[in-house]
Amino acid sequence: MLHLPARRPLSRREALCRMGSGFGMLSFASLVGESLAKADTAPVQGVPSARIPNFKPKAKHVIFLFMNGGASQIDTFDYKPMLEKYDGQPLPGAIPDHERKTGNLMRSPFTFKKYGKSGIEVSEVFPHVGECVDDMCLIRSMYTDIPNHEPSLLMMNVGHIQPGRPSMGSWLTYGLGTENRNLPGFVVLCPEVPTTVGPPLWNSAFLPPVYQGTFISDNVRDKKFDPEKLIPNIRNDRFDLKQQKSELDLLGKLDRLQMDRERADDPQLDATLQSMETAYRMQTEAPDVFDVRKESEATIKLYGEGSTARGCLTAARLIERGVRMVQVYYAKGDPWDHHFDIELHRKTGKDSDQPFAALIKDLKSRGLFDETLIVCGSEFGRTPVVEVGSGFMGGAVHNGRDHNPHGFTVWLAGGGVKGGMTYGATDDFGWKTVDKPVHVHDLHATILYLMGIDHTKLTYRYSGRDFRLTDVAGNVIHDIIG
Repeated sequence: MLHLPARRPLSRREALCRMGSGFGMLSFASLVGESLAKADTAPVQGVPSARIPNFKPKAKHVIFLFMNGGASQIDTFDYKPMLEKYDGQPLPGAIPDHERKTGNLMRSPFTFKKYGKSGIEVSEVFPHVGECVDDMCLIRSMYTDIPNHEPSLLMMNVGHIQPGRPSMGSWLTYGLGTENRNLPGFVVLCPEVPTTVGPPLWNSAFLPPVYQGTFISDNVRDKKFDPEKLIPNIRNDRFDLKQQKSELDLLGKLDRLQMDRERADDPQLDATLQSMETAYRMQTEAPDVFDVRKESEATIKLYGEGSTARGCLTAARLIERGVRMVQVYYAKGDPWDHHFDIELHRKTGKDSDQPFAALIKDLKSRGLFDETLIVCGSEFGRTPVVEVGSGFMGGAVHNGRDHNPHGFTVWLAGGGVKGGMTYGATDDFGWKTVDKPVHVHDLHATILYLMGIDHTKLTYRYSGRDFRLTDVAGNVIHDIIG
């Protein structure tokens, strides 16, 4: 069982380093760590080396495409002809719990079409993705616990409805290490800090800080796409690499002298040194890997324009360099949260459709598709009934849909997943899972399994108990694995 011993309580400075990412030293605090002497292999200072998985993995990397805000399953990947037949009528039976007041059934305004040899229906919101459906597995029976953004975002990202747990990317890098010591093992891309939750979605919590995700703002307002402007303080204007290395060597000696004198490790001192080590190494490779201008004109055209396109292309380049996990958020806030008008899915869908499909095609051309698991989804789905406004919405009937945690769709591709298949189902109206239910813990267990990890054995002892990503639940969905 892979675990490290419990640590002493955090100081205020350590807590600040773990809670977020900012400029200067804090911009690299997400990369710092502590000694890994009990790990399976001896790492380079401050960098977790790649470790041997529990068993032969199907995938080596994960790209998590996140449509934050709640994409509607019945308007994208879960076609429900009964909604058209009973449009405007009351929903039969009891109404599951959700967040706001709702009315009668509302059909999807989008047409659906069968794609590929598998004949899976995909809506006009995702025509390019539909063309790739034979490479995808659509899990149509996802469910989560709470119909609110914050706890559901946390559940999907860290496996718990409250902050304070390590993110999935942190668990993956903790369990498997990194393949490139010059880049962080876990990278998060978004034009600005996404959602109202922010850094707790990618932090390492009680895991060593070296496993925290590194947030990079892939802001497209800089039309020159200069990578030097993406990462704060990536260059040292005063000292060259040789001079910086001399400083780091001196700091390392002082660090060892301090620990020898106290006969104990000083995590705060060690973390500071390791953050400097990581910053030093990133100068050599990060500017190059984030420079999408080096791609061919055909590749850039394949992805299209916009921040999601840039994020997906950057994700492919990072995976190619050995980064373990990359997460691409659509934008800040909850941009897929269309309470007022579900027609707004046309805009968010158009921004996402071409880049998502391009990522599948591009990874194939780079020879990385089979070893990269692509996961795409939201924190929950949306209701099949129309939303009736209350309070600031004035009590009027709108053309939008409320949050739905009872049944939604997540799709996977590559990395050992069977293509051209659907798994599970919601009821006739797409509100609640009725066949082969898949909880978020099950999804996480399956992702870890595809990466060669038994989710019950990837643990970390903290505060008197062994924690894991899947808490005390989770079952691997073997039926979707090729």
